[in-house]
Amino acid sequence: MFQFLVWILMAFWAVMGSGIGVGGQPQDHLVAGLPGQPKVDFKQFAGYVDVDEKAGKSLFYYFVESQEDSDKKPLTLWLNGGPGCSSIGGGAFTELGPFFPRGDGRGLRLNKHSWNKVSNLLFVESPAGVGWSYSNRTSDYTCGDKSTTSDMHIFLIRWFEKFPDFKTRDFFLTGESYAGHYIPELAVALLNHNKRSTNFKFNIKGVAIGNPLLKLDRDIPASYEYFWSHGMISDEIGDRIMNNCDFEDYTFTESHNVSNLCNDAIAEAYQVVGNYINQYDVILDLCYPSIVKQELRLKKTVSKFSIGVDVCMTMERDYYFNLPEVQHALHANRTSLPYNWSTCSDILNYNLNDASINILPLLKRIIRHRIPVWVFSGDQDSVAPFLGTRALMRELAHDMRLGVSVPYTAWFYKGQVGGWMTEYGNILTFATVRGAAHMVPYAQPARAFFLYKLFVNGRRLPSTTFPPID
Repeated sequence: MFQFLVWILMAFWAVMGSGIGVGGQPQDHLVAGLPGQPKVDFKQFAGYVDVDEKAGKSLFYYFVESQEDSDKKPLTLWLNGGPGCSSIGGGAFTELGPFFPRGDGRGLRLNKHSWNKVSNLLFVESPAGVGWSYSNRTSDYTCGDKSTTSDMHIFLIRWFEKFPDFKTRDFFLTGESYAGHYIPELAVALLNHNKRSTNFKFNIKGVAIGNPLLKLDRDIPASYEYFWSHGMISDEIGDRIMNNCDFEDYTFTESHNVSNLCNDAIAEAYQVVGNYINQYDVILDLCYPSIVKQELRLKKTVSKFSIGVDVCMTMERDYYFNLPEVQHALHANRTSLPYNWSTCSDILNYNLNDASINILPLLKRIIRHRIPVWVFSGDQDSVAPFLGTRALMRELAHDMRLGVSVPYTAWFYKGQVGGWMTEYGNILTFATVRGAAHMVPYAQPARAFFLYKLFVNGRRLPSTTFPPID
């Protein structure tokens, strides 16, 4: 009996010494509470996961449990794009997480449309050099899609070791913008892992990407088509771009296939569009940085609202994340980085040639594994507009011989049109979100949450073809 008690005590201390709690959670990563945070009943965790000990490379994450039945709800990974922009600053604290920054930059307010109402949420600052993620080897800041995918693969394996209760949970991969590269590339890497592994396998149940970059030579001309169709440039400039620009095999770093006439027309287009609007949301008012920064220092509430959206939220969030007490509460910045936290990295040297990778073949592989793919687009985004994405989804469905399972139609939320959608082969869904921008959950939080809730529950968007079920 005594030996049995000794064994129990040794096992207990082994668990406690490793930082893993009785519920299979790393207690040293538990966030007791964030400064100025409203009281909530769910747990939050944040910290680092080492992906290369030799190089001292670590990725920072923020994980929030579902508001109810977290032990039964799925796990959703969200990645922002850039490349080089923070998923914690973007997704977690500006779009779909449980909190938004207050107008004074010193506290938080609740997001009533947080996606953790229906799922556990995981946000990662990736690659190293973004946000609080770092490497002690500065050469790691020269990177691209391949290294980013490899590091995220390692991160997830080790994260699930810290949170073993989630190993068998349904797992959804989601993101926006350049995550149109990150998410499909990661999904394929995890599927390859599953094929090789005789032990742990990722239980991938769905992929969803918003306003994604998928195929550069179609997405780029779509921006100028959007400018013209929304009255942002003249007929003459639009004609000059379409007649003089060859976007086939287009890349960001090589202009051998772009004529001077094309460059001149594009330059004139951007001169007309100007800096008077936010190109990621053409109907949103602008925030004026100099005024906001001054008033935040004076501890004033400076939130400016445009059609119900706090247009200065990103500046309020940046101020909040650079408070020492916030970083301490999040277990962040453990190496005292020589620069402030920022939304998008200033030190990353990302290979922009990777932007020209055609992502459609990767989506084909995912779909062939019978994993549902949803692609959604805010219709007020001129940077990665729905015009290109919609055409690419039709091309993808045609190449895979996926028939139309839901004809192009309006979908509805609370009796109003939420956007338009179509579905191919009962597995590939394309949807616009009416009135939304590049960051769909930021501009249209209620419609975005409704779309996401149906996605994780395996249901269609309600439409004239498939009316809502009461």
